[in-house]
Amino acid sequence: MKTIDQPTLSSFAPTGVLRVGINLGNPVLANEDPISKNLYGVTIDIANEIGKRISLPVQLIPFKSAGATVDAVKTGEIDLVFVAIDPVRGADISYTPAYIQIEGAYMVKVSSPLKTNDEVDAAGNEIVVGKGSAYDLYLTREIKNAALLRAASSQTVIDDFMSGTGNVAAGVKQQLESDAKRYPGLRMLPGRFMVINQAIGIPKARANYESTSAYLSNVIAELKQSGFVADAMKRHNIQGAKVADQ
Repeated sequence: MKTIDQPTLSSFAPTGVLRVGINLGNPVLANEDPISKNLYGVTIDIANEIGKRISLPVQLIPFKSAGATVDAVKTGEIDLVFVAIDPVRGADISYTPAYIQIEGAYMVKVSSPLKTNDEVDAAGNEIVVGKGSAYDLYLTREIKNAALLRAASSQTVIDDFMSGTGNVAAGVKQQLESDAKRYPGLRMLPGRFMVINQAIGIPKARANYESTSAYLSNVIAELKQSGFVADAMKRHNIQGAKVADQ
């Protein structure tokens, strides 16, 4: 197990507490118990393991969207985030290798004439997507003909969609499948339109961010190889995702 030196630790967690941004907009990564408000999920397990390895207390700070966690890490409010690897965010954030791969999918109403993912990017189609999510960033780059309509967060995509906004919903396959249980008359388009690599991100503004990133990359490699990530996914009953390739 690789240890962390004091200059790197001071750069990584300057307050003496590891402040971790938790994205509640992606149920594959984290969830909140509605009664106790306790956070649980794969990312919480990884965050606590990192805290144990560096002998610092962990403060879990929940956010409603990935975009909000990214903003917080840019301003220095938090020390570490769990987000999708994306070149736009990469300007300010240093990533580890991925620990989980998640599928992005489209959902339509049963009455929709759309049958395949390839049919979505056509003039007249309107895709509802969570603002600032990895799906938003990806579709902003890739969609040429359809329009993008941005919901406040990934959780509100289907609510907006069912209230009459757009004719296609985009997001985490598991989130959409869960939403389909709340609303009748929905169907998923087969397959996926993208695979998202989820990683740990830290702010590039910190002095020793490169050595911090190297340390965390080593931790992620160990957690994948040892079965820690796979066990966490099984424990939290995660579907529609897999441990990222080595």
